[in-house]
Amino acid sequence: MSLAAIERKIAELTAEMAKAAEAEDFEQAAALRNEIESLQGGGLIRKPPPGEMGLGTNIPVAAPPRNWKRPKKPDPMTSNFKPRGKR
Repeated sequence: MSLAAIERKIAELTAEMAKAAEAEDFEQAAALRNEIESLQGGGLIRKPPPGEMGLGTNIPVAAPPRNWKRPKKPDPMTSNFKPRGKR
């Protein structure tokens, strides 16, 4: 929505809210007030779309290269094996 369209929408909603308040329809006036506030707020905090919720979902995850396999663990019985008790 362009800025001019948002301003027109806010003006329309303000007029509707005034009419609802004059008719003592306070639930409708409150709903219109909330919609006006959401349009004026600039949208700093919005409900995220489904599938993009959670912490860190905007951060890409580092992935290993294609066809990469984790190296085998060394056998504990061969290298760096020091029996305890002997000096």
